[in-house]
Amino acid sequence: MTFSVFNFGCKVNWYESQVMTDLMEKSGYEYTSDKQNADIMIINSCTVTSVSDNKVLKLVRKLRRSNPNAVIVLTGCMPQAYPDLTEEFQSVDIVLGNSARSELPQEIETFLKTRKQIIHVHQYTKNTDFEQVVVSGFEERTRAFVKIEDGCNRYCSYCIIPYARGPVRSKPINILKRELSDLASHGYKEIVLVGINLSAYGQEIGLHLCDAVEAACSTDGIERVRLGSLEPERMDRDSIERLSKLEKFCPQFHLSLQSGCTETLKRMNRHYTAFEYEKIVNDLRNAFPNCAVTTDVMVGFAGETEEEFARSLEFVKHIGFAKVHVFPYSQREGTVAAKRLDQIDGSTKAQRSHIMLNAVSVSRTEFLNSQCGLEASVLFEQPDSSGFYHGYTMNYTPVKIKTNEELGGEIRRVKIMSVDDDCCICEFVG
Repeated sequence: MTFSVFNFGCKVNWYESQVMTDLMEKSGYEYTSDKQNADIMIINSCTVTSVSDNKVLKLVRKLRRSNPNAVIVLTGCMPQAYPDLTEEFQSVDIVLGNSARSELPQEIETFLKTRKQIIHVHQYTKNTDFEQVVVSGFEERTRAFVKIEDGCNRYCSYCIIPYARGPVRSKPINILKRELSDLASHGYKEIVLVGINLSAYGQEIGLHLCDAVEAACSTDGIERVRLGSLEPERMDRDSIERLSKLEKFCPQFHLSLQSGCTETLKRMNRHYTAFEYEKIVNDLRNAFPNCAVTTDVMVGFAGETEEEFARSLEFVKHIGFAKVHVFPYSQREGTVAAKRLDQIDGSTKAQRSHIMLNAVSVSRTEFLNSQCGLEASVLFEQPDSSGFYHGYTMNYTPVKIKTNEELGGEIRRVKIMSVDDDCCICEFVG
C-alpha cells in the first residue's frame, strides 16, 4: 500500500514527518509523492493558531471527498491538545496524539482489519521520556533537521503548545552523536538543531544547548550547524562566548520577541523585558559581526493599547531585524489570554499588522543591502525555472547565481553583488 504525508507547522513537525515516513517504509509501506491518490494519507497537524486548525480540518474534508476509500490519519499537535474534538474528527480513520507517533504502523494494521475508528492520545506526564527516534535523511532536502528537544515549561498566556507537547525533554547526547554521524555519512553538510523550546535543551539532564551544538560541530563531514527558533533569555554571555568559538556554527539567531513593549510582554507571561532582549541582541552582534537576528512579532494581543503597539513598533524599528514574521494574536481555547475580556477587534489587528509589515520590510531591505560587497560561503540547493541556483550563506542570507554547473548540495565561495527583490545576486570568487 502507498502512503503520503501532509505536514503543517514548524521544523520539529518536518522532522517528525520524516520519522513517520521512516517508520512506514520499514513496515513495508511505499511512499508516494502523488499525495492525492495515496492509499494512506497521514496529516501531521499544527495547532499554534486557530487558523492552523482550520487549514488542517479543511484538508481532511477535501481528502475525504476526493478519495473516500483512503485511510486518513490525523496526528500531531491538534489532536494532542484537543482530543475531545470528536465531531471534527468524524472524517478521520485514525487519530493519534504526538505521544503515540511510534505506534502508527501498528494502528494502521489494526484499522485495516477492523475498519473501526481509532482515537489514541496519551496524556503527557512529568515523567514522560524523550521520544527515542532518529532519522538518516530527508526527502528532497539539502540540510537536515535534527530534533533534540521536545516540550515546553513556559506557559505563555497565549500558547497552547505546552499542552500539545508536554514538559521539556531532551535527546541524550550519545544518541544525538550517532544520529549526527549517520546524517553526515548520507552526505548532509548542514544540520539544523530544532526543538519546541530549543533553548531549554538539557536543563533536565544536566546539559546545555551549547553541548549539542559542540557535538554537531565536532562531527566529521558536517560543515555547518544552525539553530532553530530560540527563546532569548537563556542566551547569556557565557553561552554566546561558547558558540562564538565554533567555526562551523552559523551566525543566524531567530530570537522570538512577540512584542517590543515590556507591559505587553508581562501580560503574555514572557520571561524578559524589552531592555533585556535588546541587551541579548547587542551581545550577539558584538560576538558575531554581521550575524542575522530574525524574530516573530505578534500584534493585537489582548489589552494591547495604541501606546503599547507604538512602543513595540519603535522597538522593532530600533533593533533592525534581518527578517520578521508578523502575525495577529489568535485566541486559543484553553489558554489564559483567551479568557481576557479586553480582546482587540479584527480590523484593528489587521491595521496594526499592515503597519508592522511595512516597517519590517524596510529593515529587511536594509539588511540585504548591507550584504552587498561581502564574500560568503553558500550552500546551494536547486535551480529555479529561469536557471538560477539558490542557496544560503552562513547567516542565512538568500542568494542566487546563474550558472550551468551542478551546484545542488555544494558549498561555494561567492561575492554578493546586488539585491533582487528578497534575494541577493552573487558571483563566484576565484
